[in-house]
Amino acid sequence: MRAASATAWTGVQLLSVLFVTVATAAAAQISFPLPFTPVPFSTADITVLIGGAALGSRLGATSQLLYLMAGIAGLPVFAHAPELPQGLGRLFGPTGGYLMAYPVAALVTGWLAERGMDRRYLTSILAMTAGLAIILCGGVAWISRAIGVPAALAAGFYPFVVIDIIKVVAAGCVLPTAWKFLRH
Repeated sequence: MRAASATAWTGVQLLSVLFVTVATAAAAQISFPLPFTPVPFSTADITVLIGGAALGSRLGATSQLLYLMAGIAGLPVFAHAPELPQGLGRLFGPTGGYLMAYPVAALVTGWLAERGMDRRYLTSILAMTAGLAIILCGGVAWISRAIGVPAALAAGFYPFVVIDIIKVVAAGCVLPTAWKFLRH
């Protein structure tokens, strides 16, 4: 009986990881190119954070590693950007730092959620803000290698930070609301 239960739980975990991987790919398709930066606006980052918080550190990071592997393999999972290639080349372009930060952001957000920060609105927002900071820092650091920090901030941080904060506040309400719903 115990082995069957462990197998069922492993199956649920696998399906959960695959779900978040596919959800990240789907969210990446909701993207908008901006004329003044090679970095498109995308909703994938919020899916990374919610997925990390929902799955926990290990499984959240695994879902994002799987997302990156799918993208590296050439599957069209990355946000649409006409001037940026799909596949491994995307990781070397201006969005590579954001993408490579996804597993770390999911890991940290999941780690904070494992410590109960996903149970209350304010702490959930703080956990997701930590993950968002990792994504934005990864992106800006990557871009700055080519154009310097001031230009990287102008291309990869300033155009996104206000909308990203709004997305984090909205996303920070998802899990505490789900927990309240599940308790009743």
